[in-house]
Amino acid sequence: MAVTSTMIALGTPAPDFSLPDVASGAAVSLSDFTGDGLLVMFICNHCPYVRHLQQGLVDLSRDYEDSSLDMVGIASNDPAMYPDDAPERLAETANRLGYRFPLLFDETQDVARAYSAVCTPDFFLFDRDHLLVYRGQFDSSRPGNGLPVSGDDLRAAIDALLAGRPIDSEQRPSMGCSIKWRES
Repeated sequence: MAVTSTMIALGTPAPDFSLPDVASGAAVSLSDFTGDGLLVMFICNHCPYVRHLQQGLVDLSRDYEDSSLDMVGIASNDPAMYPDDAPERLAETANRLGYRFPLLFDETQDVARAYSAVCTPDFFLFDRDHLLVYRGQFDSSRPGNGLPVSGDDLRAAIDALLAGRPIDSEQRPSMGCSIKWRES
């Protein structure tokens, strides 16, 4: 069932994290990102909404690779219930698609909770001080709606941030599959 992002308050500080990169196993922390902006993306392998825009994520990471924008993906789904979202499978996808950002595994799901992430994909753009400036959709494309994947909404926010311009506070929530929480 599709859910929409929670749209937490702009200006919220990025919660700290230290998580393993699915490809290298190396720990990656919030403090590792020192650019003018940081895009935190909650993504996975199995969700049709994420699969729909995977090439768009590759294009976005390629297009901003030489900018001062840092990007990181975080996968928080329960791999016991969704084996496609296990770290090894995530690493295979990241390598096959050529993600140009680290993809981290949130085994405890504490990071997803700290960010108030509820769906995949869920996007959070922070400024150089790691304060939230955008939380919303990649673009208006959804599986089956016929609109091309462009990343227009997110790209507009990134471009404004990097250019030092105000970011439109009128932001549309992301939509996707709910994060698959572990059963207690």
